[in-house]
Amino acid sequence: MLYAFIPYRPQSFSEEDMLTRSRAFYAYMDQRRTVRDFSDKQVPLEIIENIIKTAGTAPSGAHKQPWTFCVVQDPEIKRQIRIAAEEEEYQSYHGRMSEEWLQDLAPLGTDWHKPFLETAPYLIVVFKRLYEGEEKRKNYYVPESVGLAAGFLLAAIHHAGLVALTHTPSPMNFLQHILKRPDNERPFLLIPVGYPAEDAQVPDLRRKPLNEIMQLY
Repeated sequence: MLYAFIPYRPQSFSEEDMLTRSRAFYAYMDQRRTVRDFSDKQVPLEIIENIIKTAGTAPSGAHKQPWTFCVVQDPEIKRQIRIAAEEEEYQSYHGRMSEEWLQDLAPLGTDWHKPFLETAPYLIVVFKRLYEGEEKRKNYYVPESVGLAAGFLLAAIHHAGLVALTHTPSPMNFLQHILKRPDNERPFLLIPVGYPAEDAQVPDLRRKPLNEIMQLY
């Protein structure tokens, strides 16, 4: 069945305004940081809902929208997730990770303890949907589509004035079991969301300059 097609009427700006807007947006997004020290201050649920609606505007293969965003605010479920995540992370830091990987992580000061999984008011667990329905209708470019939606999600979190952390304990199958997700879904990202703690600190990092990330042809 074909979609009905409608006229596309984008906003229009002068080149001067486009340059100003692009500079301002870059400057704002350049302030985004991964934060591990969260406040337990509550965030209105509607803000989280709007953030997820924004993530849902991301492009996807054949417009299948192969994602589910599970929002966890229940303290007991957060506790279960923390316990399971720390079990996996302990194994990773004590044998699964290569020495090179551990050396690369060392400057960040991370370890297997993940208190933010209980402190943050919300955990957003992003699941990728491999197929749809009992007929197992195929979804296309699932990792790419869900990755794009996750990028939109992080930008929307920052735009709302909140902070986040992309947490990827490996393996993450425990999330599917704790949240009782269907067989067609697989965990993709675990993202604590909230306000930063008053004494939060982040590494003094530098992003690669333009000449290292862009090639003009």
